[in-house]
Amino acid sequence: MKKNSLHIKIWQYFLIFSLLILGFLWVFQVLFLNQFYRISKTKDIAEVASTLVRYQNDENIADIIDQKAMDRSVCVEIVNEKASTIYASAYFGKGCVSGKEQNLEYKTDFITSNKTRQTYELINPMYDNRTLVQAIKLDPENYAFINTSLDPIDGTVNILQTQLIYVTIIVLILSFIIAYFISRHVSEPIVQMNKAAKGLAEGQFGISFKSDEDIKELNELANTLNYARDELAKTDELRQDLMANVSHDLKTPLTMIKAYAEMSRDLHSKNKEKQKEDMDIIISEVDRLTILVNDILELSSMQSNINELQKEDFDLIHLTEEILHRYKVLQETENYKFEFNHQAKEIIIHADKKKIEQVIYNLINNAINYTGEDNRVIINIINEDNGIKIEIKDTGKGIKKEDLPYIWDKYYKNKKKHKRNLVGTGLGLSIVKNALQLHHYDFGVTSEKNKGSTFYFKISKENIKETK
Repeated sequence: MKKNSLHIKIWQYFLIFSLLILGFLWVFQVLFLNQFYRISKTKDIAEVASTLVRYQNDENIADIIDQKAMDRSVCVEIVNEKASTIYASAYFGKGCVSGKEQNLEYKTDFITSNKTRQTYELINPMYDNRTLVQAIKLDPENYAFINTSLDPIDGTVNILQTQLIYVTIIVLILSFIIAYFISRHVSEPIVQMNKAAKGLAEGQFGISFKSDEDIKELNELANTLNYARDELAKTDELRQDLMANVSHDLKTPLTMIKAYAEMSRDLHSKNKEKQKEDMDIIISEVDRLTILVNDILELSSMQSNINELQKEDFDLIHLTEEILHRYKVLQETENYKFEFNHQAKEIIIHADKKKIEQVIYNLINNAINYTGEDNRVIINIINEDNGIKIEIKDTGKGIKKEDLPYIWDKYYKNKKKHKRNLVGTGLGLSIVKNALQLHHYDFGVTSEKNKGSTFYFKISKENIKETK
């Protein structure tokens, strides 16, 4: 067992705590017992004296004083002006100064002093203990002396001190045993989790974290580690997909660039027209590589919070029309149909124009890649009570319900099978997600099997400057 292990630490802390409690008991039981006893007895005498003064004219004064003296373990003696005892309480316990004692000068001293109340501290010659006496003048002829020992001289103290020794030994033994089992009870699941965490660090994502103990913090730790495991597994899977798909997108254009460069060099060196065709294809493939690299850089900068929003006022309708104009070649060559529906002629919003442009552009690219055989892409800008909603629809096969939470991840593909996009790089939706999160816009997707998917985002009223 390691010296600094959690097991040993809990064990040590529990034993130290037990020793502190026992030390506290010993200090108060041995060192301060006499002081507490003195304070307690002083209060007892004061209470009996108060009772004596209050009931001195009561016909049942003797019974009252006897009961009070018995309850408080004090002695009460009433004497006349000659210091002769005319009443002594029924209780005259061990340690009290009785009327038969020889050393009674304090009585004469008080009687002749004409004082109404005075306190004396004496040494009881019979037991050689300190005794506290409170003298009270009841009337011109009668005086009361209430006294009690200031030292706990009976056997109770010895019994308590002996008992404390046994209690200390028993508590130390029990603490030692209980601390061992408690430390093992708490540390064992943490040790197991630590072993599992080491496996997780080595890429063993099938590991499960659990705690069999009914301890809230341990159960929460297990749940957190299981969540971290799932997220790491998901990230690792996406990383593998990303590497595979990026390498696929890099490999194809690079292969074509090399092939057409070799053709231009070896076969078409004297045919200028063919060389121009080869160069056009090479340039097209280089453009595709540039788009891929730019998308990766853009996504990386967004996720690192490097990009800050550069907000300005611009017309959302006009911006969308400009984006759609870029797809004119697809309308002419691939027979794509773009439907743009909007109620207002102009919607001025305050946002980062470049990022909103990229969001709309990437969502249209996504719709182009996955729309149905009719090649239709629908763009709707809808006025709502709390702002506007922008929708981009396709007419494709739709997205499975279980896949919807993952489509915003980098390079996530349905059935994990990558197909070469007609436009874009496969990173578009992840870029969309980051851009919309930077704006704090609500966004999402709805999909229905064989009826297509609708991607949307909402711009709240406070970000809309004007609508015409």
